[in-house]
Amino acid sequence: MGRKEVLTINTNHRLDGIQPSSILSFNEQISTIADIVKLTVGEPDFNTPEHVKEAGIKSIQQNESHYTNSSGRLDLREAMSHYLETKYDVHYDPSTQIVATAGATGGIYAGLTALLNPGDEVIIPVPTFPLYIPITIMNGAKPIFIDTSKTGFKLNAEVLDKTLKEHPKTKVVVLNFPNNPTGTTFDENELEDIAAVLKKYPVYAMSDEVYSELIYDQKHVSLARLLPEQTILLNGVSKSHAMTGWRVGILAAPKAIIPKIAMVHQFTITNVTAIAQAAALEALTAGIDDAVLMRDEYKRRLDFVVSKLSEMGIDFVSPKGTFYLFCKIPQRMTQDSFAFCLKLAEEAKVAVIPGACFPSGEGYFRLSYAASFENLKLAMTRMAKFMEVN
Repeated sequence: MGRKEVLTINTNHRLDGIQPSSILSFNEQISTIADIVKLTVGEPDFNTPEHVKEAGIKSIQQNESHYTNSSGRLDLREAMSHYLETKYDVHYDPSTQIVATAGATGGIYAGLTALLNPGDEVIIPVPTFPLYIPITIMNGAKPIFIDTSKTGFKLNAEVLDKTLKEHPKTKVVVLNFPNNPTGTTFDENELEDIAAVLKKYPVYAMSDEVYSELIYDQKHVSLARLLPEQTILLNGVSKSHAMTGWRVGILAAPKAIIPKIAMVHQFTITNVTAIAQAAALEALTAGIDDAVLMRDEYKRRLDFVVSKLSEMGIDFVSPKGTFYLFCKIPQRMTQDSFAFCLKLAEEAKVAVIPGACFPSGEGYFRLSYAASFENLKLAMTRMAKFMEVN
Protein backbone atom coordinates (compact mmCIF):
# COMPACT_ATOMS: atom_id res chain seq x y z
CA MET A 1 0.00 0.00 0.00
CA GLY A 2 1.54 3.28 -1.07
CA ARG A 3 2.25 6.17 1.23
CA LYS A 4 -0.59 8.67 1.39
CA GLU A 5 0.38 12.06 0.01
CA VAL A 6 0.06 14.97 2.45
CA LEU A 7 -2.07 17.79 1.11
CA THR A 8 -0.12 21.06 1.06
CA ILE A 9 -2.08 24.27 0.68
CA ASN A 10 -0.77 27.67 1.69
CA THR A 11 -2.53 29.19 4.68
CA ASN A 12 -3.36 32.88 5.10
CA HIS A 13 0.02 34.55 4.65
CA ARG A 14 -0.94 37.35 7.05
CA LEU A 15 -0.71 34.81 9.87
CA ASP A 16 2.91 33.95 9.09
CA GLY A 17 4.33 36.82 11.12
CA ILE A 18 1.99 36.33 14.07
CA GLN A 19 2.82 34.15 17.04
CA PRO A 20 0.41 32.72 19.62
CA SER A 21 0.06 34.76 22.81
CA SER A 22 3.38 34.74 24.67
CA ILE A 23 1.49 35.62 27.86
CA LEU A 24 -0.54 32.42 27.68
CA SER A 25 2.41 30.27 26.58
CA PHE A 26 4.64 31.53 29.41
CA ASN A 27 1.83 31.04 31.93
CA GLU A 28 1.40 27.48 30.68
CA GLN A 29 5.15 26.85 30.85
CA ILE A 30 5.52 27.82 34.50
CA SER A 31 2.25 26.20 35.56
CA THR A 32 4.02 22.83 35.70
CA ILE A 33 6.22 24.02 38.60
CA ALA A 34 5.01 22.52 41.86
CA ASP A 35 3.77 24.86 44.61
CA ILE A 36 4.15 27.95 42.44
CA VAL A 37 2.27 31.15 43.33
CA LYS A 38 0.89 32.60 40.13
CA LEU A 39 0.62 36.36 39.80
CA THR A 40 0.24 36.08 36.06
CA VAL A 41 -3.36 35.87 35.03
CA GLY A 42 -5.21 39.01 33.96
CA GLU A 43 -8.55 38.21 35.54
CA PRO A 44 -10.27 38.74 38.89
CA ASP A 45 -9.74 36.04 41.49
CA PHE A 46 -13.26 36.73 42.82
CA ASN A 47 -16.21 34.57 41.87
CA THR A 48 -19.07 35.94 39.81
CA PRO A 49 -21.59 37.48 42.26
CA GLU A 50 -24.22 34.97 43.43
CA HIS A 51 -27.20 36.91 42.11
CA VAL A 52 -25.59 37.00 38.66
CA LYS A 53 -24.95 33.26 38.71
CA GLU A 54 -28.55 32.69 39.77
CA ALA A 55 -29.73 34.69 36.76
CA GLY A 56 -27.69 32.42 34.51
CA ILE A 57 -29.10 29.31 36.19
CA LYS A 58 -32.64 30.64 35.87
CA SER A 59 -32.02 31.30 32.18
CA ILE A 60 -31.03 27.65 31.69
CA GLN A 61 -34.07 26.44 33.61
CA GLN A 62 -36.34 28.59 31.47
CA ASN A 63 -34.82 27.05 28.33
CA GLU A 64 -33.33 30.29 27.06
CA SER A 65 -31.05 28.27 24.83
CA HIS A 66 -31.95 29.73 21.46
CA TYR A 67 -30.58 32.36 19.12
CA THR A 68 -31.03 35.99 20.13
CA ASN A 69 -30.79 39.13 18.07
CA SER A 70 -27.26 39.09 16.67
CA SER A 71 -26.37 42.36 18.39
CA GLY A 72 -27.76 41.08 21.69
CA ARG A 73 -31.12 41.05 23.43
CA LEU A 74 -32.69 44.51 23.30
CA ASP A 75 -33.22 44.56 27.08
CA LEU A 76 -29.51 43.81 27.52
CA ARG A 77 -28.51 46.61 25.15
CA GLU A 78 -30.87 48.91 27.03
CA ALA A 79 -29.14 47.92 30.27
CA MET A 80 -25.75 48.54 28.65
CA SER A 81 -26.87 51.98 27.53
CA HIS A 82 -28.17 52.83 31.01
CA TYR A 83 -24.98 51.51 32.63
CA LEU A 84 -22.73 53.64 30.42
CA GLU A 85 -24.88 56.71 30.97
CA THR A 86 -25.08 56.24 34.73
CA LYS A 87 -21.41 55.51 35.21
CA TYR A 88 -19.72 57.70 32.61
CA ASP A 89 -22.28 60.21 31.34
CA VAL A 90 -22.17 58.90 27.76
CA HIS A 91 -25.31 58.45 25.70
CA TYR A 92 -26.01 55.66 23.20
CA ASP A 93 -29.20 54.49 21.52
CA PRO A 94 -29.49 50.79 22.43
CA SER A 95 -31.23 50.00 19.14
CA THR A 96 -28.72 51.61 16.78
CA GLN A 97 -25.44 52.23 18.61
CA ILE A 98 -24.66 49.19 20.79
CA VAL A 99 -23.54 45.64 20.06
CA ALA A 100 -23.18 43.00 22.79
CA THR A 101 -19.92 41.27 21.85
CA ALA A 102 -18.05 38.15 22.90
CA GLY A 103 -16.07 39.99 25.52
CA ALA A 104 -14.19 43.20 24.76
CA THR A 105 -11.99 40.95 22.61
CA GLY A 106 -14.92 40.37 20.27
CA GLY A 107 -15.44 44.12 20.12
CA ILE A 108 -11.81 44.71 19.20
CA TYR A 109 -12.04 42.19 16.38
CA ALA A 110 -15.40 43.37 15.03
CA GLY A 111 -14.48 47.05 15.29
CA LEU A 112 -11.09 46.83 13.60
CA THR A 113 -12.27 44.38 10.93
CA ALA A 114 -15.20 46.64 10.03
CA LEU A 115 -12.95 49.67 9.58
CA LEU A 116 -9.61 48.51 8.18
CA ASN A 117 -8.54 48.04 4.59
CA PRO A 118 -5.14 46.75 3.41
CA GLY A 119 -2.62 49.56 3.61
CA ASP A 120 -4.38 51.42 6.45
CA GLU A 121 -2.41 52.20 9.58
CA VAL A 122 -3.36 51.84 13.25
CA ILE A 123 -1.59 53.88 15.92
CA ILE A 124 -1.03 51.85 19.09
CA PRO A 125 0.63 53.40 22.17
CA VAL A 126 2.81 50.78 23.86
CA PRO A 127 3.28 48.94 26.13
CA THR A 128 -0.29 47.74 25.96
CA PHE A 129 -2.47 44.67 25.79
CA PRO A 130 -1.08 43.06 22.61
CA LEU A 131 -4.30 41.77 21.00
CA TYR A 132 -4.83 44.89 18.87
CA ILE A 133 -1.65 44.11 16.92
CA PRO A 134 -2.43 40.70 15.37
CA ILE A 135 -5.98 41.77 14.53
CA THR A 136 -4.58 44.81 12.74
CA ILE A 137 -2.15 42.64 10.79
CA MET A 138 -4.80 40.03 9.93
CA ASN A 139 -6.79 42.81 8.29
CA GLY A 140 -3.83 43.81 6.12
CA ALA A 141 -3.20 47.04 8.01
CA LYS A 142 0.02 48.19 9.65
CA PRO A 143 0.47 48.88 13.38
CA ILE A 144 2.35 52.08 14.21
CA PHE A 145 3.76 52.08 17.72
CA ILE A 146 4.22 55.05 20.04
CA ASP A 147 6.60 54.21 22.90
CA THR A 148 5.14 55.86 26.02
CA SER A 149 8.01 54.92 28.35
CA LYS A 150 9.49 58.42 28.04
CA THR A 151 6.19 60.17 28.84
CA GLY A 152 5.25 58.43 32.08
CA PHE A 153 3.76 55.42 30.26
CA LYS A 154 0.89 57.59 29.02
CA LEU A 155 0.17 58.80 25.52
CA ASN A 156 1.23 62.42 25.13
CA ALA A 157 -1.03 64.66 23.01
CA GLU A 158 1.91 66.40 21.34
CA VAL A 159 3.49 63.09 20.36
CA LEU A 160 0.14 61.84 19.07
CA ASP A 161 -0.27 64.94 16.91
CA LYS A 162 3.22 64.50 15.45
CA THR A 163 2.60 60.81 14.72
CA LEU A 164 -0.72 61.49 13.01
CA LYS A 165 0.95 64.10 10.78
CA GLU A 166 3.63 61.59 9.85
CA HIS A 167 1.11 58.81 9.13
CA PRO A 168 -1.71 60.13 6.95
CA LYS A 169 -2.90 56.56 6.29
CA THR A 170 -4.00 56.20 9.92
CA LYS A 171 -7.56 54.95 10.22
CA VAL A 172 -7.70 54.09 13.96
CA VAL A 173 -5.94 55.21 17.13
CA VAL A 174 -6.11 52.64 19.94
CA LEU A 175 -6.41 53.83 23.52
CA ASN A 176 -6.39 51.42 26.47
CA PHE A 177 -7.01 53.07 29.84
CA PRO A 178 -6.71 52.18 32.60
CA ASN A 179 -3.84 50.45 30.88
CA ASN A 180 -2.83 46.81 30.86
CA PRO A 181 0.02 46.26 31.82
CA THR A 182 0.98 49.55 33.50
CA GLY A 183 -2.17 50.53 35.42
CA THR A 184 -1.82 54.15 34.24
CA THR A 185 -4.82 56.18 33.14
CA PHE A 186 -5.70 59.69 31.96
CA ASP A 187 -7.14 62.46 34.05
CA GLU A 188 -9.78 64.68 32.44
CA ASN A 189 -7.34 67.38 31.31
CA GLU A 190 -5.02 64.86 29.66
CA LEU A 191 -7.94 63.21 27.91
CA GLU A 192 -9.25 66.57 26.71
CA ASP A 193 -5.85 67.24 25.12
CA ILE A 194 -5.94 63.84 23.40
CA ALA A 195 -9.50 64.48 22.16
CA ALA A 196 -8.50 67.90 20.79
CA VAL A 197 -5.77 66.28 18.70
CA LEU A 198 -8.00 63.47 17.42
CA LYS A 199 -10.67 65.97 16.40
CA LYS A 200 -8.25 67.44 13.85
CA TYR A 201 -7.93 64.19 11.90
CA PRO A 202 -10.31 61.85 10.00
CA VAL A 203 -9.68 58.91 12.34
CA TYR A 204 -11.59 56.79 14.82
CA ALA A 205 -10.38 56.16 18.35
CA MET A 206 -10.89 52.63 19.66
CA SER A 207 -11.14 53.34 23.37
CA ASP A 208 -10.78 50.15 25.40
CA GLU A 209 -12.03 51.09 28.87
CA VAL A 210 -12.76 47.61 30.22
CA TYR A 211 -10.96 48.39 33.51
CA SER A 212 -12.93 51.61 34.06
CA GLU A 213 -14.55 50.40 37.29
CA LEU A 214 -11.18 49.55 38.81
CA ILE A 215 -9.76 53.05 39.32
CA TYR A 216 -8.72 53.96 42.84
CA ASP A 217 -8.34 57.68 43.51
CA GLN A 218 -10.10 59.47 40.67
CA LYS A 219 -13.26 59.19 38.61
CA HIS A 220 -13.00 57.53 35.22
CA VAL A 221 -13.63 59.86 32.31
CA SER A 222 -14.60 58.17 29.05
CA LEU A 223 -13.29 59.44 25.73
CA ALA A 224 -16.81 58.90 24.41
CA ARG A 225 -18.03 61.80 26.57
CA LEU A 226 -15.52 64.17 24.98
CA LEU A 227 -15.47 62.83 21.41
CA PRO A 228 -18.57 60.67 20.76
CA GLU A 229 -18.56 61.16 16.98
CA GLN A 230 -15.11 59.55 16.62
CA THR A 231 -15.06 57.01 19.45
CA ILE A 232 -15.60 53.26 19.39
CA LEU A 233 -16.09 52.55 23.09
CA LEU A 234 -15.28 49.11 24.48
CA ASN A 235 -16.30 47.93 27.93
CA GLY A 236 -17.85 44.84 29.50
CA VAL A 237 -18.53 42.79 32.61
CA SER A 238 -15.35 40.70 32.67
CA LYS A 239 -13.32 42.86 35.05
CA SER A 240 -16.10 44.77 36.80
CA HIS A 241 -18.16 41.71 37.71
CA ALA A 242 -15.56 38.91 37.68
CA MET A 243 -17.17 37.40 34.59
CA THR A 244 -14.21 36.76 32.27
CA GLY A 245 -15.46 33.31 31.29
CA TRP A 246 -18.99 34.47 30.50
CA ARG A 247 -17.67 36.47 27.51
CA VAL A 248 -19.93 39.50 27.36
CA GLY A 249 -18.56 42.82 26.13
CA ILE A 250 -20.03 46.18 25.22
CA LEU A 251 -19.27 47.96 21.96
CA ALA A 252 -20.82 51.41 21.54
CA ALA A 253 -20.12 53.58 18.52
CA PRO A 254 -21.53 56.21 16.16
CA LYS A 255 -24.68 55.08 14.38
CA ALA A 256 -23.06 55.34 10.93
CA ILE A 257 -20.56 52.52 11.50
CA ILE A 258 -22.56 50.19 13.75
CA PRO A 259 -24.18 48.29 10.82
CA LYS A 260 -20.74 47.25 9.50
CA ILE A 261 -19.47 46.34 12.96
CA ALA A 262 -22.65 44.38 13.69
CA MET A 263 -22.26 42.55 10.38
CA VAL A 264 -18.73 41.40 11.23
CA HIS A 265 -19.93 40.35 14.67
CA GLN A 266 -22.87 38.44 13.15
CA PHE A 267 -20.75 36.60 10.59
CA THR A 268 -18.15 35.73 13.23
CA ILE A 269 -20.15 34.42 16.21
CA THR A 270 -23.88 34.91 15.36
CA ASN A 271 -24.66 36.10 18.90
CA VAL A 272 -23.27 36.06 22.42
CA THR A 273 -24.43 32.97 24.33
CA ALA A 274 -28.05 33.54 25.38
CA ILE A 275 -27.45 32.36 28.96
CA ALA A 276 -24.48 34.70 29.37
CA GLN A 277 -26.63 37.57 28.13
CA ALA A 278 -29.18 36.87 30.87
CA ALA A 279 -26.43 36.93 33.50
CA ALA A 280 -24.96 40.14 32.09
CA LEU A 281 -28.39 41.78 32.20
CA GLU A 282 -28.56 41.03 35.92
CA ALA A 283 -24.99 42.28 36.44
CA LEU A 284 -25.62 45.61 34.70
CA THR A 285 -28.92 46.30 36.51
CA ALA A 286 -29.19 44.80 39.99
CA GLY A 287 -25.39 44.55 40.18
CA ILE A 288 -24.49 47.96 38.77
CA ASP A 289 -22.18 48.66 41.75
CA ASP A 290 -20.85 45.14 42.30
CA ALA A 291 -17.32 46.28 41.45
CA VAL A 292 -17.01 48.56 44.47
CA LEU A 293 -16.14 45.89 47.04
CA MET A 294 -13.72 44.21 44.64
CA ARG A 295 -12.05 47.52 43.82
CA ASP A 296 -11.58 48.30 47.53
CA GLU A 297 -9.99 44.90 48.09
CA TYR A 298 -7.67 45.37 45.10
CA LYS A 299 -6.56 48.70 46.59
CA ARG A 300 -5.75 47.00 49.91
CA ARG A 301 -3.70 44.40 48.07
CA LEU A 302 -1.98 47.04 45.98
CA ASP A 303 -0.90 49.00 49.04
CA PHE A 304 0.56 45.84 50.58
CA VAL A 305 2.44 44.74 47.48
CA VAL A 306 3.77 48.24 46.80
CA SER A 307 5.18 48.45 50.34
CA LYS A 308 6.94 45.10 49.96
CA LEU A 309 8.35 45.85 46.50
CA SER A 310 9.66 49.18 47.78
CA GLU A 311 11.45 47.37 50.62
CA MET A 312 13.09 45.14 47.99
CA GLY A 313 14.24 48.17 45.99
CA ILE A 314 12.10 47.28 42.99
CA ASP A 315 10.84 50.27 41.04
CA PHE A 316 7.43 50.20 39.38
CA VAL A 317 5.05 52.33 37.37
CA SER A 318 2.64 53.99 39.79
CA PRO A 319 -0.78 52.47 38.97
CA LYS A 320 -4.04 54.39 39.12
CA GLY A 321 -6.23 51.41 38.28
CA THR A 322 -6.51 47.78 37.05
CA PHE A 323 -4.91 45.04 39.18
CA TYR A 324 -1.44 45.14 37.66
CA LEU A 325 1.96 46.47 38.63
CA PHE A 326 4.54 47.02 35.89
CA CYS A 327 7.84 46.55 37.66
CA LYS A 328 11.37 47.41 36.54
CA ILE A 329 13.85 44.55 36.67
CA PRO A 330 16.82 45.76 38.78
CA GLN A 331 19.85 46.76 36.69
CA ARG A 332 22.06 44.19 38.39
CA MET A 333 19.92 41.50 36.78
CA THR A 334 21.53 41.22 33.37
CA GLN A 335 19.19 38.68 31.77
CA ASP A 336 16.22 39.60 29.60
CA SER A 337 12.72 39.65 31.06
CA PHE A 338 11.86 36.09 29.97
CA ALA A 339 15.01 34.69 31.57
CA PHE A 340 14.46 36.74 34.73
CA CYS A 341 10.85 35.63 35.11
CA LEU A 342 11.73 31.99 34.44
CA LYS A 343 14.48 32.14 37.08
CA LEU A 344 12.06 33.74 39.54
CA ALA A 345 9.54 30.97 38.84
CA GLU A 346 12.02 28.13 39.15
CA GLU A 347 13.97 29.37 42.18
CA ALA A 348 11.41 31.37 44.15
CA LYS A 349 8.24 29.67 42.90
CA VAL A 350 6.66 33.03 42.06
CA ALA A 351 5.24 33.53 38.58
CA VAL A 352 4.91 36.93 36.89
CA ILE A 353 4.66 37.87 33.21
CA PRO A 354 7.79 38.97 31.28
CA GLY A 355 7.62 42.57 30.12
CA ALA A 356 8.67 41.50 26.63
CA CYS A 357 5.19 39.96 26.22
CA PHE A 358 4.10 43.56 25.72
CA PRO A 359 5.54 45.75 22.94
CA SER A 360 8.28 48.03 24.35
CA GLY A 361 8.04 46.23 27.69
CA GLU A 362 11.49 44.62 27.81
CA GLY A 363 13.26 45.27 31.09
CA TYR A 364 10.04 45.00 33.10
CA PHE A 365 7.68 42.36 34.45
CA ARG A 366 3.94 42.51 35.05
CA LEU A 367 2.65 41.41 38.43
CA SER A 368 -1.06 40.76 38.89
CA TYR A 369 -2.33 41.32 42.42
CA ALA A 370 -5.67 39.72 41.52
CA ALA A 371 -4.72 36.94 43.91
CA SER A 372 -5.67 36.15 47.49
CA PHE A 373 -4.02 38.18 50.24
CA GLU A 374 -2.48 34.97 51.59
CA ASN A 375 -0.89 34.18 48.22
CA LEU A 376 0.38 37.73 47.89
CA LYS A 377 2.02 37.52 51.32
CA LEU A 378 3.67 34.22 50.39
CA ALA A 379 4.79 35.57 47.02
CA MET A 380 6.33 38.71 48.54
CA THR A 381 8.20 36.66 51.15
CA ARG A 382 9.59 34.36 48.47
CA MET A 383 10.46 37.24 46.16
CA ALA A 384 12.28 39.11 48.93
CA LYS A 385 14.48 36.07 49.58
CA PHE A 386 15.13 35.71 45.86
CA MET A 387 16.19 39.35 45.55
CA GLU A 388 18.55 39.02 48.53
CA VAL A 389 20.60 36.26 46.87
CA ASN A 390 20.48 37.49 43.27
